[in-house]
Order: sequence, then structure tokens, then C-alpha cells
Amino acid sequence: MNTTAVLFLVFYFALVLGIGIWAMRLGAGKDLEGFLLGGRRIGPIVTALTLQTTSMSGYMFLGAGALGFAEGYWALWYAAGDIGGGVLNLSVIGRRMRKFSQIIGALTSIEYLEKRYPSPAVRLIAGVLTVFLLGCYVLAQFIAGGKGMALVTGVPYWLASLIAVGIILIYTLLGGYLAVAYTDALQSVVMLIGIGWIVVAALIEVGGLGAANASIGSIDPTLLSVWGRGLGYEGEWGLVLGALLIFSVGYMGWPHVVTRHLAMRHPATARQAGAYATAWNLLFVSTPYLLGILAIIILPDLDDPELAIMRLAENLLPAAVMGVVMAAIMAAIMSTADSLLLQTGSIASRDLYERFINPGASERQMVWVSRGLVFSIGVVGYIVALADPPSVFSIVVFATSVLGSAFLPAYVCAVWWRKANTPAAIASMATGATLAFFWEFVGLVEIIGLPPMLAGVLGSTTVMITVSLATQRTSPVPEHVTAAMDEAARVGPIPPALLAKFE
Repeated sequence: MNTTAVLFLVFYFALVLGIGIWAMRLGAGKDLEGFLLGGRRIGPIVTALTLQTTSMSGYMFLGAGALGFAEGYWALWYAAGDIGGGVLNLSVIGRRMRKFSQIIGALTSIEYLEKRYPSPAVRLIAGVLTVFLLGCYVLAQFIAGGKGMALVTGVPYWLASLIAVGIILIYTLLGGYLAVAYTDALQSVVMLIGIGWIVVAALIEVGGLGAANASIGSIDPTLLSVWGRGLGYEGEWGLVLGALLIFSVGYMGWPHVVTRHLAMRHPATARQAGAYATAWNLLFVSTPYLLGILAIIILPDLDDPELAIMRLAENLLPAAVMGVVMAAIMAAIMSTADSLLLQTGSIASRDLYERFINPGASERQMVWVSRGLVFSIGVVGYIVALADPPSVFSIVVFATSVLGSAFLPAYVCAVWWRKANTPAAIASMATGATLAFFWEFVGLVEIIGLPPMLAGVLGSTTVMITVSLATQRTSPVPEHVTAAMDEAARVGPIPPALLAKFE
């Protein structure tokens, strides 16, 4: 056991719990808007950092390193798309979604969809899909957290997972979205420091990037190519496009990420947040993949590639620094897990429980129902994570591919296309989710050469356009919705008369 690292982790956990208590004292859990969106008062820096850390997850310290270790420079295709993901998301739907959601009174990303495409079926389909897929995503974070804690503390995996899950649950339950957003901001700084420390130590160890490339070339020159080990992906431009899209365009279809737009202080916050998000991405995104590549030389006998970055830190860094690095790894995990838990609980409570089971529930009741569901999801996720878990990479890619395929056209068209209507939204979500799921399940990636998300997004977008155009007469978009869309496209305050239409 690394005693110094454990002590630093204890200090770090106390700090994030303190943020949860601070958020609770600010009244973050007194009403539903405060608990779910932090009272819509999140500024540009925190918006950018919570957007990016939420989308990064423990995948960056486990899955990204494993991919770099397994495939060499091919892995950087994922990083190339990821760098522009934040600014693209904020630029395309950020400002309009923030303003439109306030006009229509939406507090969750799923409620937003129903009010834009009026139908209980929209909320039911979107809610069930999101709860299931975000539950899978939470599972990946719990597995990552357990592996990281077990490595640095020396305690069994089950206990390490229990500690990690317990800390995340406590501060999320205490402070809601406000605690999640501000802990994410703190965690983003810790992630940068931790990953920077490891990469500097690794480059010194191998004698610089040029020397590292020479060593890798002597092991297997195909690892230096953009086509992967053994040139296994040579000419597979469909897979390259999928790698670029999943963490760039795909962001706009992830309910737990687009919720960040709803919580911004002002619609104009999106522009500043985009700049901060890009700056953070430039410093962080490529590094985990590069560390996985360097581990090919430094850790040639590594048995679990998902532990590549952790093993590098363990082998190259002093005990005191190891605590900072482990905090960075836990930060990446916790910053996504807390958002996923909060989103899953809020969607299950407001979009499923209140909407279909108890329409008369008070706001106070809804806060407690949401907390109860967050706790239940955390417990179930922990139990599942103990049973022969799959790889973090495979879970993350599956969940994000299906989410992006199902919701990307619905979120983008919600603020940009006045003809996008309810039948098209339902058909698009069903088509995208089904196509991406079966594409992965049947193994069509290897046969056709297109990844699940690319196939799913192409399918859901095609259906959104064709069904909308075919059903304009029978299912026109309500006038009050188009009026809200027109107002969301303008810069300036919302007319009180328009807000009154949605009360």
C-alpha cells in the first residue's frame, strides 16, 4: 500500500465532500430547479470544465491508455475528434438550447424533448433509453474506480469499489447539480496536473518522443502508422470517421452532457465556455492515448492494458506524487459518474415517475425521489460491477454510440429545424438506438466497415428528415413551439408574454 497516496486521496475525498456540503447550504436541494440545474446560475468556466470532464470519464485513464497500448498511433483518431467536441457542442446547440429550455420550462434533457416534440411517447421512449444506457455508463465508471483504488491502496477490488461509489453518492445526494458542477471544475484541474506529471516522467524515461518512436518501430513499425497494429484498419475510412465523430458530434446526443446547456447562467455563456473547453481539450485530450503508446516500451509485459497509465505512474513517480496522479484518475471517474447518477436519477424521477406514475408530486417530493433513485442506481451499479465486468472501453463505446445515434438528430433539429415534428422524433430515436445496438450485437462493424454510431446517426438523421417532410400536414409543429424556437434564435431577453404561454 502506498501510504502517502492514500493520505492524499483521503484529503481529496474530503475536499469534494466539502463542496457537496457547501452546495447543500446554498440551497441546491430545496427545489427541483436548484437540485437538477443548480438554479441555472453556472458561469462559463465551470460550464466548460463540467462539460468536458463529464464527457471524458474514467475512459480516458483506462480505455484510452489501453487503446494506445494495443493499436499505437491509430488511437489518436479518437483524440482528434475529441479536441473540438466541446466547442462544437456549445456552438451548435448551447445558446439556443439554454434559451429554448427556459422558455418552455424544461428541467431535464428528456423533458426538453417532450416539450419540443409534444407527445408522452417521446418522453417514455427517451426516458427508458436514457436510464438504461446511462446505467451502463455508470457501471463503466464504477469498474474504473474500483480498479484504480485497488491498485493504489492494495485493498480488494470489492472494497475499493465500495469506497469510490460511496464518496460519489454522498456529495451528489447532498448538493445535486451545483455540487456536481463545482467538483467537476476542481477535478478538471487535478486531471490536468496528474496527466501532465505522468507524461513528463514517461518522456524522460524513454528519452523523448523521437527515441520512443524509434523504439516502437523496432518492436512493430505498424504501431507508428495511423492504421493500427498490423495495419489492421488500413483503408477503413468508415471506422476513422466513426472514431472522429463519436467524441465530437456525438456529444450533442448525450443527455448527461447537453444538460450542461440548460444550467448555464445566460445563453451567451456558451460562447465563452466554448473557448475554455477548447483550451482544456488541447492540454488534456491526446495525452492518455500517448501514454498508452509509451507504455508499449516501458511496460512490455503489461497483462491488463487498462492499467497502463496507472502502472506508469506507479513505476515512474515518487510515492508523494502518486497521490496526485491517483486523485487525477479518480477525478476523471468521479466527474462523469456523479453526472450520470444525477441525470439517471432525475430522468427516472421527473420524466418517468412524476410524468407517468404520480403527476401530483410536489417539488420537495421530487427532490427526495430523485435522491432515492440516485442511491438505488448507485447500489445496483456497484453490485453489477463486482460480477466479471467487461472492459471499460467496450462499455463506454457501446453506451455513447447508442445514445448519440438515438438523440443527436432530435437535439440538433429541436433548435435548428422548424419542420422537425413529433412522429419524426419518435421514429428517429427508435431507429438510431435499434440500428446502433444491432450493428454492434450482430458484428456488422467487421462486415461493412462502419462503426455502430456512424450507422446509427446516418439512419436516425435520414428518418428524421423523411418522416418530418412526409407528415407535415398530419402532424404540424405547434405554433407556440415554433414561436419559442424563433425567440431562441435571437439574442436578448425573453419576452414575458412568451414565457407565460408555457406556464
